[in-house]
Amino acid sequence: MALLQTLISFIIALGLLVTIHEFGHYWVARRAGVKILRFSVGFGRPLWSTRRGPDATEFVIAAVPLGGYVKMLDEREGDVPDALKHRAFNNQSLRDRVAIVAAGPLANFAFALFAYWLMYMVGVTGATPIVGTITPNSLADTAGLRSGEVITRINGASAPTWDNVFRSSVSAILDDGAIVLTVADADGRERDAVLNLDTVSVDDLSRGEFFSKVGFEPYRAPIPALIARVVSEGPAALAGLQAGDRIISADGAPIDDWHAWVEVIRARPLQAIDVGILRDGTHMNLSMTPDAVVDDGQRIGRIGAEVDVSGIAPPAMGIERYGFFAAIPRSFERTGEVVGTTLKFMRKMIVGEASVENLSGPISIAQFAGQSAKLGLSRFLDFLGLVSISLGILNLLPIPLLDGGHLLYYLLEFVTRRPVPETVQIFGQQIGFVLLLGLMGLAVFNDIMRMM
Repeated sequence: MALLQTLISFIIALGLLVTIHEFGHYWVARRAGVKILRFSVGFGRPLWSTRRGPDATEFVIAAVPLGGYVKMLDEREGDVPDALKHRAFNNQSLRDRVAIVAAGPLANFAFALFAYWLMYMVGVTGATPIVGTITPNSLADTAGLRSGEVITRINGASAPTWDNVFRSSVSAILDDGAIVLTVADADGRERDAVLNLDTVSVDDLSRGEFFSKVGFEPYRAPIPALIARVVSEGPAALAGLQAGDRIISADGAPIDDWHAWVEVIRARPLQAIDVGILRDGTHMNLSMTPDAVVDDGQRIGRIGAEVDVSGIAPPAMGIERYGFFAAIPRSFERTGEVVGTTLKFMRKMIVGEASVENLSGPISIAQFAGQSAKLGLSRFLDFLGLVSISLGILNLLPIPLLDGGHLLYYLLEFVTRRPVPETVQIFGQQIGFVLLLGLMGLAVFNDIMRMM
């Protein structure tokens, strides 16, 4: 069921974003008078098609949902009747051709604005940023952060959730800078703490090591390691663990709460663990070997047991929500943040300051789509905005076959006052194909390695 939800979420997300991108090309081309032959979402064999409009444009949904295209009348691709030559793409003015090509990426940016606007009206809910355990002599300790303090603002901007803290931290890390955290103690007294992040790298973020590098953890209320249920035939059941048992030790080390127990299990796939438990007031020892499973690209241990959370207070939650009009400038801010972060990240990879292992392909995108869909509408909208911006930026790269490659040709045409020779364009497309194939291959390879 989880796999099906992931696939459905991926197809919906990618199909929507490809349609928006291609509609940008289509809409501007129509306004310029260009005859549109086909509007295809996906490549390969058509699964569905119909003809609509005064030009009988063929609208297609194809079998391979990893892109799309708008096919226009063009003398370079076949004979064009004299009566229709003025409607061929190649015969349009330079200004119109630039507008048609640029419209696809711009449509992606426009959709991101809409997605974020809607997201902020729905409201982004997350855990309140309460500082948990502080590592001595860490960056957080040096900044003066203390356990139990609540982060209320970052660089003067409101920070109702941990998402706000993390996004601002990412931006600071990419700039080799610092952030100013306004924190409040239990009595509501506020003060500022400067958290220097120049020693935290982009790769630390991608490996999920942000908090360990900074030296603090989000506050988590202690949950007793009390078993509520065990899965039949799972490692816990096979070891003799029962509902009502309380975990007190692992290989002789005390277990204080459920979080500590989970960390032990996750770190020990297929490794035997001596477990100390309390059952009806009696101390007992069990031997347990967790199964190995892959979760979010990591190989972890799992035993098939659920914690008893009855009587545990839910975590404090915050929400970032705006009204109809107030959400508009916030959506522009968020779009600008994502564009800036993406470009800085790309620059880091180009100059070698970030690993190419950070590249993600269709498998990772599908996983993110499924995870965000599970978390609700606002998270799925956030995902759509991020991917839409990524598609827009990717297509603007000056690589032949992409929109940015065509725009590069048009820039050369503007400078030299004559079109780039067709032979040069064909050669560039061949190079572009090899580059894109290599880039896609690397991204897919990274996806596979994350799963191993």
